[in-house]
Amino acid sequence: MAGRVVAQREGRIGWLVFDHPERRNAISDEMWRGIPPAVAALEADPEVRVVVLRGAGEVAFVSGADISEFERTRTGGAAAAEYEARTDAAFRALSECAKPVIALVHGFCVGGGLAIALTADLRYAADDARFAIPAARLGLGYGLGGVRTLVQLVGPSAAKEILYTARRFGAEEALRMGLVNAVHPKAELEARAQETAETIAENAPLTLRAVKLAVREIGREALAPDPAPVEDAIRACFESADYKEGVRAFLEKRSPRFGGR
Repeated sequence: MAGRVVAQREGRIGWLVFDHPERRNAISDEMWRGIPPAVAALEADPEVRVVVLRGAGEVAFVSGADISEFERTRTGGAAAAEYEARTDAAFRALSECAKPVIALVHGFCVGGGLAIALTADLRYAADDARFAIPAARLGLGYGLGGVRTLVQLVGPSAAKEILYTARRFGAEEALRMGLVNAVHPKAELEARAQETAETIAENAPLTLRAVKLAVREIGREALAPDPAPVEDAIRACFESADYKEGVRAFLEKRSPRFGGR
């Protein structure tokens, strides 16, 4: 029941599959640990020109982190810090992959799932895709890196709306925001995304690598934030009674009652 991350190659395309369908591909602690070696395997394969991320099955890309584990793995200062270190390592492996990365998004793309999609260079969505970042409904802190990428894609106002409201929104709204590159009928999504991946794979790998590095450096130039107060605020979230209440409410399928402490 812990799920798995599967890396496989088909021609010049490397597929990274989040396989936990009984929990809508929610990322378990074991899966967070499995992402860096899976990315490394695809990056080391000289035959792989493009990496495509997708969720197993037809219900979800990734429905978030596996919240059923949070009371064990993500409660308390030390445990939360260790969990964040594992997720940071996973996000870093994905975002720093030297090869072009495409996220193929269908169904639920929520919380940690949207954070994974944000690490990709391109995002293509099915018309049934549903996006959300429900951190404010759980009382947890959302890291600077993820917020920065979101702001760079959709702008500060839309990013605040996504994070403040924690609401779900559809594929067409995600397209209008600039969160995804295109929306396709669900039945056509994989074929259309694979066609794009093949087009990219035909191009010069060193040029692609240089472009990816240039865009990354431009993004770093745009923001020079002080991470210390953000990290303090996130730590306060994970040490709060509200965080424990948010997780309990989710597991008990009820609305949380937050007290601001």
